Amino acid sequence: MKIAGVVLAAGMGTRMKSSLPKVLHNIWGAPMLQYVVDALFALKPQKTVVVVGKHSREISRAVTYPSTVVFAQQKEAKGTGDALLTAAPALKHFNGTVLVVNGDTPLITEDTLKKFLSLHQKMKNSVSLLSFDADDPGSYGRIIRDEKKGLVSIVENRDATASQRMVKEVNSGVYAFEPDALALLKEIKLNALKDEYYLTDIVGIAKAKGLKAAAFLIGSEDEFTGVNTREELEKAREFMKGRIVKKWADRGVDFIDRNSLSISYQTTIGPETVVYPNVHLEGRTKIGKECTIYPNVRIKDSVIENGAVIKDSTLIEDATINRNASVGPFAHLRPGSIIGERAKIGNFVEIKKSVIGAGAKASHLSYLGDARIGKDVNIGAGTITCNYDGYKKYVTTIEDDVFIGSDTQLIAPVKVGKGAYVGAGSTITCDVPSNALALSRVEQRNIEGWALRKKSKSTVRKTK
Repeated sequence: MKIAGVVLAAGMGTRMKSSLPKVLHNIWGAPMLQYVVDALFALKPQKTVVVVGKHSREISRAVTYPSTVVFAQQKEAKGTGDALLTAAPALKHFNGTVLVVNGDTPLITEDTLKKFLSLHQKMKNSVSLLSFDADDPGSYGRIIRDEKKGLVSIVENRDATASQRMVKEVNSGVYAFEPDALALLKEIKLNALKDEYYLTDIVGIAKAKGLKAAAFLIGSEDEFTGVNTREELEKAREFMKGRIVKKWADRGVDFIDRNSLSISYQTTIGPETVVYPNVHLEGRTKIGKECTIYPNVRIKDSVIENGAVIKDSTLIEDATINRNASVGPFAHLRPGSIIGERAKIGNFVEIKKSVIGAGAKASHLSYLGDARIGKDVNIGAGTITCNYDGYKKYVTTIEDDVFIGSDTQLIAPVKVGKGAYVGAGSTITCDVPSNALALSRVEQRNIEGWALRKKSKSTVRKTK
């Protein structure tokens, strides 16, 4: 089946009480429109038109689209009929089925759309719509059927009679049009009450022309609930999180407390990984198998390879943690950091744009910025790579098997050769040769009896 897609995304969303376009409100790491676009593009349409309003620039930048997408701008908010008519010029040379979806229904799924298109094709309809039963039909358009259950019309709530308002079957806003039905868009008349062109009127027009039209009751209320308010946005988030968590739980991930978890729809997690409470997995984070993510951890756009352990209260951003490494607790990995296999980054260690070699250790209270650190290096507590002179950033290089004593400052650019030792309390300003010992301490002086004399003077002052 040749299909083209149309996404209606021109709504202002005034009930959201926000200057942000409605379809750009975030649901677990992506604008709600992104979910609709992804579901649509799973069907591989030959062309897709996104109908936008005055926020066309923001919408085109915020969502990831394939190259086959074009935008059509609805200059005035004249309703869904006018919105689809706005898209029509971009579909002028397309001869196939046009699938219309709404940009504010982020819970829509590829499987439901496939099923809908299959029924549309099987029945050889000119126009089909997807419907669902609503517990509270509210403002939805009602599906009116005849005694044989055939589709008669769609009646908007504001135009419905008292008996029609009792109908539970409602319009989802998903349509399939063949070219003969799409050609009737210009025959939709302006609704005087709302000063809008209702796309729902196309059903009655098509039937009057002798075209075949049907409604397929295959949707669920959860899947097709539109997001128009903050409350509805929150409900969509909860439903989507449940869907995301179930996906990974079914693949062997153990979530200790799903209620306290936040997880991006782009995040991936391997089997037998354990995720503790109050963990936040954001963006395109990739977590391997058999990892452990302890409480109060936030990971954004990072790679956590198999067997890695991320301990409590750790922040990781745009970083890579290799196999069987350990990070935390209370660590901060800033963008560009790479932690090698079996490496250990411990308590209150901050890593910035640095490469830490396999088996290296920085167990506590250190800052490593713009550093290249080799294999099996030991970084003592309180070590600092002094990488910034107020104008430029410089690199510190520490080769394999180096021992850096506690409370060391390495003034970049500086290099410590393989197998060297740096004594505790040193400030290193020059390169250290391989296998050398570097010390830069002031010579120690011991003044005998000084403490006793100090105490004696203090006692005399107190008695006066």
